[in-house]
Amino acid sequence: MLELFVPNEYVASVFDIDLECLSKKGIDALIIDIDNTLVSWKTKTADRKLLEWFKAVEDLGFRTCLLSNNTKDRVVKFTEETRIPAVYRAAKPGKGAFRRAMALMGKPRSATAVVGDQVFTDILGGNRMGLYTVLVLPINEREFFTTRLVRRLENRILERMIKRGELVKPCINNRKLRR
Repeated sequence: MLELFVPNEYVASVFDIDLECLSKKGIDALIIDIDNTLVSWKTKTADRKLLEWFKAVEDLGFRTCLLSNNTKDRVVKFTEETRIPAVYRAAKPGKGAFRRAMALMGKPRSATAVVGDQVFTDILGGNRMGLYTVLVLPINEREFFTTRLVRRLENRILERMIKRGELVKPCINNRKLRR
């Protein structure tokens, strides 16, 4: 059962995702979480660096869709600048929102990856759907109280996966990052 919580990849941030490698695997669609994956949960819009990343993703032929458990107002505000289709109040890890995201992009499961910072929502949901999953480190430690509680359990699971060799912690400049 633990395999449902194991991501296919574990990287420091979306900027560390090897898009060419994903493309070689036949993946050309990304379902991406917003809060603490792309921006901190209090940040309303994408910065220039993130907008440039989205442009590079598009230039490589990828389709994208944002998938958030957050409210319509939050998600719509974020997408005003990015102009990326989105599903809000997704109820991740439920399968319905992942299906809607793939439909919006016109892509099958085999061509789709999920990118997110939470094991119990993004990774579990993507794995339940049979999608390729990429876990990123959370951008900011400031989170909702309930998310902080869930992180404790997530960290235990991640530590167990790392200890068993099922997962490798991401590195930046040869320095292991703490989750």
